Amino acid sequence: MHRRLHGRGALFDVDPAGLAPRLVGLRPHQHRAHPYEHPDEPPFVVLTGARGLGKSAVLAELRDAYRGHTPVALADCAEDQFRAPPADRPAASWSPLGQALLVIAEQLAAPVTGAGRITFPRLMTGLVAVAAGGWGDADSERIRREVERILLLNESGSWIGGLAGRWAGKVAAKVVAAATGTGPLVSGAIEATLESVAEGFTSRRHQKASVWYRTYPNAGGNAQRGLILLSQHFRDGGGSREHAERYLVRALLADLTESYAGVLPRMQRLGRPLVLLDNAQSAPGPGLVAAVLRDRTEGIADRVAFVAARRGEAREELPGAVRRGLAEVARRCDWTPDAAPSSRALLLALPPLSADDTLHIVGAVCADTVVPSRLPHAAHRLTGGNPLGIVLLAESAAQSPPGVSSLGGLLTSRLRTAEDRPAVPAHEELLARLVPAEHLEELTVLAAAHDHGSACALAAALLPDTFGPASVRALQTLLAEEGLPVVPGRFVGDPFVRTLLLLRLHLRDPDHASWRTAHETLIAHYPGAGNARYRLHHELALGRTEAAVGHLRDTFPTAAPRTWLRTLRFIASASYFHAHDPDGHDFTGRGDLRSAVALGRTDAEHPAPEGVDAVLHLRVRRLLHAVWLLADPLVLPDPQVCDRLRFELEQLSNLRPAGNALLWRASRDWPAAALAGRPMNGPGAAAGTADGPGPDDAGAADDADDTDDADAGGGPDDRSGVA
Repeated sequence: MHRRLHGRGALFDVDPAGLAPRLVGLRPHQHRAHPYEHPDEPPFVVLTGARGLGKSAVLAELRDAYRGHTPVALADCAEDQFRAPPADRPAASWSPLGQALLVIAEQLAAPVTGAGRITFPRLMTGLVAVAAGGWGDADSERIRREVERILLLNESGSWIGGLAGRWAGKVAAKVVAAATGTGPLVSGAIEATLESVAEGFTSRRHQKASVWYRTYPNAGGNAQRGLILLSQHFRDGGGSREHAERYLVRALLADLTESYAGVLPRMQRLGRPLVLLDNAQSAPGPGLVAAVLRDRTEGIADRVAFVAARRGEAREELPGAVRRGLAEVARRCDWTPDAAPSSRALLLALPPLSADDTLHIVGAVCADTVVPSRLPHAAHRLTGGNPLGIVLLAESAAQSPPGVSSLGGLLTSRLRTAEDRPAVPAHEELLARLVPAEHLEELTVLAAAHDHGSACALAAALLPDTFGPASVRALQTLLAEEGLPVVPGRFVGDPFVRTLLLLRLHLRDPDHASWRTAHETLIAHYPGAGNARYRLHHELALGRTEAAVGHLRDTFPTAAPRTWLRTLRFIASASYFHAHDPDGHDFTGRGDLRSAVALGRTDAEHPAPEGVDAVLHLRVRRLLHAVWLLADPLVLPDPQVCDRLRFELEQLSNLRPAGNALLWRASRDWPAAALAGRPMNGPGAAAGTADGPGPDDAGAADDADDTDDADAGGGPDDRSGVA
């Protein structure tokens, strides 16, 4: 079984075997062979999904599980080394994919149990030819530095002090002499490299590698000419460069295949080499994936097990790929490719973690910290099972001072994720990892929006004039490409990310001006009786409760019970922050008044308006505040308020004989869900039907209240700790 990851047993299990041992042919963390599920050609596995689901953690665990047992390489395509060439290297002789092949080969070269170091003569020669295209005005020291890294393929490996290191130095000297001489630069460097490779190795395998480029298109059986063409195509850019890069990928895989050929290597090397690509949506990821899939489609086999991770669902990039959930591949892949290159890929969606996984993670991280018993379940409701969110919340709980127990308090507490990094508020650390940094400000403002129109209204009020309707649509598209769910009625569909953004919006200004402006803008954006629930939702976010109580009270006798309950939940899903006066001062104190109101402790201070049913008015007022509190994902559920919620709904059910069953069912389901750390989704119809879209007082088709209740922020009180 895997050692650190929770909820990923389908990948790492040993008995019965998970996906990793079936593809790699080795048991994780053991030098013991396992039968291949696909012995001739494994699928190219691509982990998909939004940020924070643990894709990078899975790749890191795969590397640790197989390092030292089989050749393993991990390349993060988002690293700076793949974004631009070094300052002294021309762009014409450098590409992200070329750099990635060098980095991958350096890692694959390391010795493993029972077998020595792998060499890459084909890839070496090709990379020298490409680098030579940028040596036109280079000094000899730079040429020597580039050549020696390519030839050694491990700057700090065991070669440097031995024969191979001395050989590499001799090759570099010859190449430098040829490149700085009076003859043709590229051809001179290539000729010196080929001669040195042929002289430096006597084995038939390396001799074959030195002439491998004879088969390069239009090389005419001449390896040197093939390499010159490769270098020229690389410098030409565009489709020509893609063609050259594909040949370099083939060279890497050919060298790996050669290292497993023969009787002795087959006896010494167990399993397949493993290449891991993180953030494969960024260059060099797409080019490497496409090259491997295309060659496999054309019958050019390799021995490598590839596992990549990328954000989004890759529907456009890999349209013919087989799609599976993690649980579906726990015992078999059921993968069969067809004629399309993308069918060679297996897209694997990582699911959120379960409530039990959350319980175990919080328990492990907070082993020496006393935390409330309901914290793990509340953390699971807030995060929706997002592994990153769960871990960082648990770490915040472990680092927070005594007395900070609510999730709002944990999100605003300062968190240090590493000894060499400064402590920052936990919600800022989470947002830095969960949303694109270049759009954090825009998303902070637009998180309160429900659709394109309301997002445009917020942009006009709080964002620069250059961010118009087209920018809003582009950002919506980006969120979908990132893998965030598309939820009707929510501009930001992921409830956890939306909660974090709303919290940041409230804390954006010392006087909370942006928070008030955003909600006032949306109140004005939804005029008319048909938009009542939207208006009331945003009024509640500003601490104004009277209109919401009046609307729910007046519509209770006539509205359909299911519609009325949906409207109640939608209005009460408003973020909870204390109201502030025009000067930005909190004039309601630091206590969470929702609990006091829900429990009836303030009834005497708020008599019903004249001419209305006082009993119904106060009951609806208590009920609204109870749901508002229990639907808030940033506070722990209060058992007393849950009991009061049950009682108030039960009493209301007696007033509506026709809707008695529905209201009575909600009186049981909602408190139970709140105590268990689950969203109070659906009104709890007696027939057990889902609370799907339907007409209501808002006249809207986008029943966002049925999709999540977790859009509340935290409040500046002693429960959430938000200031």
